[in-house]
Amino acid sequence: MKSPMAPPEGTVIVEIKGLVLDPSSNLPIVVLRDAESDRLLPIWIGLFEAQAIALGLEGIETPRPMTHDLLLRLIEGVQAEVSHVVVSDLIDNTFFAQIHVRRGQVQEAVDSRPSDAIALALRAEAPLFVHRQVFDKAEISGLTDRLGKQERLKKWLEDADPEDLGKYEM
Repeated sequence: MKSPMAPPEGTVIVEIKGLVLDPSSNLPIVVLRDAESDRLLPIWIGLFEAQAIALGLEGIETPRPMTHDLLLRLIEGVQAEVSHVVVSDLIDNTFFAQIHVRRGQVQEAVDSRPSDAIALALRAEAPLFVHRQVFDKAEISGLTDRLGKQERLKKWLEDADPEDLGKYEM
């Protein structure tokens, strides 16, 4: 990961706790963990996005560039960099993210799905942040309860060895 930066105002730094399959829907979930409080934020994502994140977590390079690899090459090709990613909002059970790209002294925030932003951040070795309000909204909307209702899954996520979580298979 790039040199540590202070979290943008109103955000907390998060790490990827792991990728799991939701037992009720068979959809992948990327689980982010607040490094300060250990709060978990589950984000349901698509199969292809889960594969892109899993490849990034494992540091696996594909023979041909995938979309996130191509995007990073384009960003770097114009002498810019992905400085960080922020999961910025939760509206009607849909998460929103921003990819912060810096070129010289100019910084732009680009709207993104969280799964794409996370996959790109992994490749760019950029830090991940979540607005505190997103954790609060997820708790209010019941998204964390949805994960929490699966008590065995929640317990497993909290106690899992990082090696158990890095082996997502399609």
